[in-house]
Amino acid sequence: MLEIHKFAAIDIGSNAVRLLISTVTEPEGKPTTFKKTSLIRIPIRLGADVFTNGKISEDNYTRMLEAMQAYKHLIKLHKVTRFRACATSAMRDASNGNLLKEDILKTTGINIEIINGKDEAAIIAATDLHSLINGDSTYLYVDVGGGSTELTVYAKGQTVASKSFQIGTVRLLNNLVSESEWDEFKNWITTRLAGFTQVNLIGSGGNINNIFKNSGKKAGKPLSYFYLSSYYQLLNSLTYNERIAQLQLNEDRADVIIPATKIYLTAMKYSKAKSVYVPKIGLVDGIIKSIYNDMKSKPTTNEI
Repeated sequence: MLEIHKFAAIDIGSNAVRLLISTVTEPEGKPTTFKKTSLIRIPIRLGADVFTNGKISEDNYTRMLEAMQAYKHLIKLHKVTRFRACATSAMRDASNGNLLKEDILKTTGINIEIINGKDEAAIIAATDLHSLINGDSTYLYVDVGGGSTELTVYAKGQTVASKSFQIGTVRLLNNLVSESEWDEFKNWITTRLAGFTQVNLIGSGGNINNIFKNSGKKAGKPLSYFYLSSYYQLLNSLTYNERIAQLQLNEDRADVIIPATKIYLTAMKYSKAKSVYVPKIGLVDGIIKSIYNDMKSKPTTNEI
């Protein structure tokens, strides 16, 4: 017997709002497969409002409502049976974040969960990340977002430690990351990895995915520290318009990619990692997996 499900995940980040629709196939006697049916990304950049003014602007408030209405229609058209929406740093810090959440629920029926950094790291860990980890090796997992960066140490196939830092690409663009936050970031890495040797980095986020794509590397092959450092120098040598024209970056990617690369390089420096692996996973993938796991434990549907 073959079971097929359609799930949807919404990730409301500080830089963009993403909708992932996945087809989950359960063939009898075989492993379950997760296929990305559709991925849509709208660069609303809520963090630019929140991290400087403390609240979501009227314009972006309206854009968010319209985006979620569009996502509602797409979810219906794809005949999704279960969905989950999660918001991270920007909506968590916005003084009008809960009001926006209530308006979205009222107009679309989509209930947004405003999650903290620990929850975000746990959801991402629900992906196939563990299948990529060699049980004999040590890894520092670095997920870079617009408002925060989540770090997780894995050793011998187990989670050793995890922490969220208020260091994100949009915050850095607006000069909103203090030296003390950087010091804590660096100290946490060196302290948690003390005694471990040959640490590898695992990087996730739209920026590192973009860098990996442009590298021409085959899936599963890592990027070296030298390559990432050289690419960082290239990015800094180009103007914003040149990065769009020469590197074919989207407008909302051409600025945040520089602080994102700085975060990965800093993590590599203090972990002494010589390479970074870039699996195509993120919060939306973890949300899909969490929906599937929830379905198995609670066999009721969650339809719009």
